[in-house]
Amino acid sequence: MALQRRLKPAPVLVALAPALVVLPLGIVLLRDLHGGGVEQIGRFWLAALQPSLDPTLLKHQLAELQITALTALLAWSLSSLAGLLLGVLSSTTICSTLTGRRWPAVVLRRCLAPLRSIHELIWGLLLLQLFGLNGWVAVLAIVLPYSALLARVLADQLDQQELPALIALRCAGVPAVINLFTSLMPPVAAALRDHIGHRLDCALRSALLLGIFGLGGLGTELMLSLQSLRFRELWSGLWLMALLLALMNLVIRRLSARHGLLLLTLALPLVTLLWSHRLNHDLSLPRWIQGAPWPPWAQLRDGLTQAWVETPWLELVGRTLLITVLASGVAIGLPPLLRLIAPDDGPGRMLKAGWLLMRLLPPPLTALLLMLASKPTLAVAALALGLHHSGVMGLVLEDGLERVDGRHQQAMVALGAPRRSAWLFGVLTPASRRYLAYAAYRSDVILRDTAVVGLVGGAGLGWQLMEALSSFHWPQVGWLILVYAVLTLLGELASEQLQERA
Repeated sequence: MALQRRLKPAPVLVALAPALVVLPLGIVLLRDLHGGGVEQIGRFWLAALQPSLDPTLLKHQLAELQITALTALLAWSLSSLAGLLLGVLSSTTICSTLTGRRWPAVVLRRCLAPLRSIHELIWGLLLLQLFGLNGWVAVLAIVLPYSALLARVLADQLDQQELPALIALRCAGVPAVINLFTSLMPPVAAALRDHIGHRLDCALRSALLLGIFGLGGLGTELMLSLQSLRFRELWSGLWLMALLLALMNLVIRRLSARHGLLLLTLALPLVTLLWSHRLNHDLSLPRWIQGAPWPPWAQLRDGLTQAWVETPWLELVGRTLLITVLASGVAIGLPPLLRLIAPDDGPGRMLKAGWLLMRLLPPPLTALLLMLASKPTLAVAALALGLHHSGVMGLVLEDGLERVDGRHQQAMVALGAPRRSAWLFGVLTPASRRYLAYAAYRSDVILRDTAVVGLVGGAGLGWQLMEALSSFHWPQVGWLILVYAVLTLLGELASEQLQERA
């Protein structure tokens, strides 16, 4: 009997194929394009070369940047500490070693899933309704999903470790706690340290995003500058944010190399509280708003059925998933396509600078910028989200390309292969598998981030959630959050299955 094998497309083709979505998105944008907006977009990019250097403005933006940094650092340290503790408790290996039972860890992991599935912006808007404008609202909005996400990463790392050393030490009579720290923790320490360091960069961008939606910091100033078309002032704030991100990444790398990351996370809560007092930033304990406009439980219960019936779920979920697919296509397919067009090192460095800029611009600002030249459509929301995440994926691709041995490309060129073909098969192809592995995770993030562009672009569940919050329609708010959580968790399960089959 002849062996039958299922044919699989080459990874490099899978990496390039999503870029096909750029064509329909471009057609929609060109159809709705108007000249005045194009001129404004040109002014926006020219302003990047001429940011405002007004001392009064820079002093004000530096003060707001400190609030953004304070929020991010406090949220990062608290979420790191909470995530480490929850990750240990939700590890089935650790739970079974200490207690002889797996189910407590499984239950805790299931309880943490909804926390990480809800975007930090949604958490911020909900907490704002409960506690009003308080510095802890933005901090907790980041802590809740980030701690649950770190817990999942740590638990997965611990549960995937080989168990012979654990079993051998147990048979030798080593106490359970010492056994766990000796056999399990050292192998996951490096990966965990890298993930925690990466989370600080994410926390800074999340704090900026929360500010765009009115929760304080530099993001609020950037949104006001864009709405009033003061692009030079906008770029002053963006370049300050870029410098802060670069500085924080440098500090994290230095501390990671010297094993000082844990000490930093332990010291930051006290440091940031003292820092907030110096800035007169309100970090007092949040208080429940008295007389808040949510209905009694009986009325809320009666409204749940009505809210479910009156909401067009198929349309909202369909639009949200369509935004996710289109944005994922842009984010995943655009970097390798542009790199294939310009495979040389010089254009590659220019593209890397472009990815840094795309990553710096928050999706709401990109969506508003696109709407200067086009009307609010699903294509605008998808393109804004896709361009932001293409910055992240572009940097991931460049990192993977730098790790590829270039001798295969040189050998192909020596045999007479065209330069671009040699780069495609000798450099991009070996880097594609790692790139696609990260792309599956990035698609999950894009699904969560549809809430952000939905609030701006008027499409999908995010827009409906903003409408429900603004009208205090709490039954619908509850259903929308539940549907968002279910979609995100289903997306995680689908990406895990795809990675296992790859």
